[in-house]
Amino acid sequence: MIKISTKDDVVRAVNEYGIVPFFKNSIRGFSIEENVDPKIWFTSEVGPWEWKGPLIRENGFAYGKFFENKAAYVRGDVFLELLNYRRDGYDFDARFDDGLASFKEQDLYNVVSSLAPALSKTIKEKGNYGADGKKGFDTLICRLQSLCYVTISDFVYETDKNGKKYGWGVAEYSTPEKFFGEDAVANAYKKDPARSKEELIKILKHAAPDASEVQIRKFLK
Repeated sequence: MIKISTKDDVVRAVNEYGIVPFFKNSIRGFSIEENVDPKIWFTSEVGPWEWKGPLIRENGFAYGKFFENKAAYVRGDVFLELLNYRRDGYDFDARFDDGLASFKEQDLYNVVSSLAPALSKTIKEKGNYGADGKKGFDTLICRLQSLCYVTISDFVYETDKNGKKYGWGVAEYSTPEKFFGEDAVANAYKKDPARSKEELIKILKHAAPDASEVQIRKFLK
């Protein structure tokens, strides 16, 4: 993978490979974490953690926990293939009606969809998630990302009285329909999900040429 020293390196990597995981995963060497300059990983220097919001906003990359419950950047056209494969022809209402989504998943999806784009703390407040309310927010939002019904559309930082950013960026969630547009999602549905799967396998073989077929299919599942 391209070595990561700047934000532009991440842009080049995502555009080149289509899929770029943020963290180490089951495919060795296939992540930003394993290819980043140590000087900008968990240091006081601006680096991959701070670049996430701008990379999403400026390049239209999908970002979320799409693979092995871990975050990844996905180029827009590739994400629509992933969406078609993972959703398997279902919009969320149809998935729920066929018993393929739980009441808890439906409840959270409806909150996100009605508010999107919205910060995680706003979604939790409106959906009554927290210590004295509903449980399992993190598990449910991860599941909705894995199925490609929800994406992270930005990261927003708190600011002090002088306007200086501090702390960790707060995730802003959206739906692909709002982030990429209803027409883009509708067009993605026109392809057989099995064809999208095979296209994704080809993309991953290019991105991770040392990975076996078994590893790639497991990663994609």
